[in-house]
Amino acid sequence: MIPNAASLGKVVWVTGGAGYLGSAIVGALDAAGVTTLCFDLPGRAEATIADRRLNHTVAVSCDLSDLEAQREIVGRMMDKYGVPDGVAHLTFASSSGKRVEELSTDDFSRTLTASLTPTFDLCRQVGARMAERGHGSVVLFSSMYGVVSPDPGIYLPPMTPNPIDYGTAKAGLLQMMRYLSVHFGASGVRFNCVTPGPFPNPGVQKAHPEFVDRLRGKTALHRVGRNHEIVGPTLFLLSEGSSFVTGHSLAVDGGWTAW
Repeated sequence: MIPNAASLGKVVWVTGGAGYLGSAIVGALDAAGVTTLCFDLPGRAEATIADRRLNHTVAVSCDLSDLEAQREIVGRMMDKYGVPDGVAHLTFASSSGKRVEELSTDDFSRTLTASLTPTFDLCRQVGARMAERGHGSVVLFSSMYGVVSPDPGIYLPPMTPNPIDYGTAKAGLLQMMRYLSVHFGASGVRFNCVTPGPFPNPGVQKAHPEFVDRLRGKTALHRVGRNHEIVGPTLFLLSEGSSFVTGHSLAVDGGWTAW
C-alpha cells in the first residue's frame, strides 16, 4: 500500500531517480500526488518522466558527484520548491569493478571520496534546513554488501566479485546514517537506510541468467527482488508511518543477510 500524500509531505526528492530502483520510487510518489524532484544525470530524469507519463515530477539534471555543482543546485531547489519533506538518496558513484589484488589505493580512495563525501555534504545541507523547520526524513541506500561480504562462489569467471571499495563505501553510509540520526534527532529530522539485497536490472537478468540463478540461491525466498518491491519500504521510512523510526537499516534483501 502506498502512503497517502499527506503522510509523505508536499515535496520529496529522489536522487538517482531515473535508475532501476529510483524510477519505481519516483513513479509511486507521483501516483500519490506528491511533488517529486527527480535528480539524475542530464537527460535521464526527463526521459523517465516522459516514459512514465508523470504529472507531478520535476526533472533536475545534475551530477551529484560534483560537490560544488551539488551545493549550488541543492540550494537552488530548496529556494524554488521549499525545504523537502523527504529525501530518498540513491545516487552512488561507480565503483572500480576491480579485484582486491588489482585495486590501487587511488582507486579505493576515489570511490570513497566520490560516494561518501557528496552524500555527507547533501545530508548536512538538507538536514540543517529541515532542522530549522522542525521535521524531515532522509533515506539513504546501502547494500547487502555493506553488511556482509560477497560470496566469491557466485561470481564465476569472467565475472569479478563485488569490489571491496563498493562494500566499504556502502558500510560507511550505514554509519553516516546512524551518526546523522543522532545529530539531527532532537530537531525532529530522521535518518534511516534502506539496505537492498539482489535487485539485478533487466539488462543483467537477460545477459547473465546463470548468475541471476546463483543470486536466487543465496536468498531465503529463492528469488531476486523486483524494483517495485523497494517502493513500500522506502515510502514507509519517508512517511509519518515511521515517525518513531530513526537510525535504522531496513533490509530489503529476501533474507540474504539472515544466514
